[in-house]
Amino acid sequence: MSNPHRYLPHTEEDIKLMLDKCGAKTLDDLYADVPASLRLSKPYALPKAMSEPELYRFFGDIASDNREMAIFAGAGFYHHYTPAAIPAILSRSEFLTAYTPYQPEISQGTLQYIFEYQSMMCELTGMDVSNASMYDGATATAEAMIMAVNAARRKNRILMSATVAPEIQQVAATYAAGAGIKLDIIPENNGTTSKQAFEEMMSNGDVAGVIVSSPNYYGIIEDYSGYADVCHNNKALFIMNCHAATLATLKSPDEWGADIACGEAQSLGMPLNYGGPYLGYLCCKQQLMRKLPGRIVGATVDAEGRRSFVLTLQAREQHIRRQKATSNICSNQGMMTLHAAMYLSLMGTEGMKKVNRLSFEAAHALAAQLTATGKCNLKYADKPFLNEFVVEFIASTNTDNVLKALANENILGGVKLSDSTMLIAATEMCSPDDIARYVSIVKSL
Repeated sequence: MSNPHRYLPHTEEDIKLMLDKCGAKTLDDLYADVPASLRLSKPYALPKAMSEPELYRFFGDIASDNREMAIFAGAGFYHHYTPAAIPAILSRSEFLTAYTPYQPEISQGTLQYIFEYQSMMCELTGMDVSNASMYDGATATAEAMIMAVNAARRKNRILMSATVAPEIQQVAATYAAGAGIKLDIIPENNGTTSKQAFEEMMSNGDVAGVIVSSPNYYGIIEDYSGYADVCHNNKALFIMNCHAATLATLKSPDEWGADIACGEAQSLGMPLNYGGPYLGYLCCKQQLMRKLPGRIVGATVDAEGRRSFVLTLQAREQHIRRQKATSNICSNQGMMTLHAAMYLSLMGTEGMKKVNRLSFEAAHALAAQLTATGKCNLKYADKPFLNEFVVEFIASTNTDNVLKALANENILGGVKLSDSTMLIAATEMCSPDDIARYVSIVKSL
């Protein structure tokens, strides 16, 4: 039977068989729940065929509508510099098609950069093992939650601090609902996790794991002294969600006594790109490595004694006992782990420290100058922060008006928390001139 679609493999017979299986008569029946007003009722308005120069001009005209903005928005995703060598190497054709390297004898290059990525993430977090990798920081945190429950066996309750980013809480709640996990939120107190509430919620002895964030959603660097001890005394795991770049400066999850470290690695020089691609990292102590989802690359020697790399620790459940398997996430181990490995290699220890120092200086300069305008106060003025903070506007100044005024001058001003509060971030990419423009605009309102 003929194929009605030039680029689709399904014949009319194939389509009929699938529709019969679905109990539908036509393809339109599959979209019955979509209101007619939302459906396209005419052919796509595609232009006529173009030559290559015409195509360049066409898309150039579209791109000219974009505005280059100074970025002061963060909330988990930050504008850091990407060294020029990274896109040059990343765009090489051999990396563009990289997928799971099942055959080590022909995948040594891919296996090596994954191994190097894992090694550097272990160095940043202080953990023993890293996987490669998760789709983003939110799903990495949800997988850490599942790891804790699997390790506890008879406990299915997880505590998560209210100072963890809201979208991470929402993703974890979705995973918890499907996995039969009870997820409870530890209240916050003046921008930080309530330790008293945490200890009270742990007293029942039914908690498998506790998840906190550093820096937290408000940019605050919380003090987690004693948290790991309370968790371990109650046979629960302590899980820390951290922005990867900050680990070059802040106390590591290992130093806090954490069992699992997870979070978003976009801050390792990955451009902000309308939601992705991002990179979730997940690291743990050695005793938990069998519970770790994703793939792990190990270093070994070949038959001739040469250093080589292989996929290791593939639990048999991945193949024959699917109901007991960890999440089989592997495609993200290619391009984004390579990006992170290149960034960490090029920046080095001192470069990473400098990025954090410059971001710290920019954020604190902006905070001091904004409060000096008399238009706003620091909401958590007594709490330490690295490169992100919350301001509370005074009197009639409204967050929407501030963001609109800044946007009109090509500044992405921050993330609205309420009508009077805003979350603002600054990195090494925010110049003194950008900061001066920002402050001038707020002062004029």
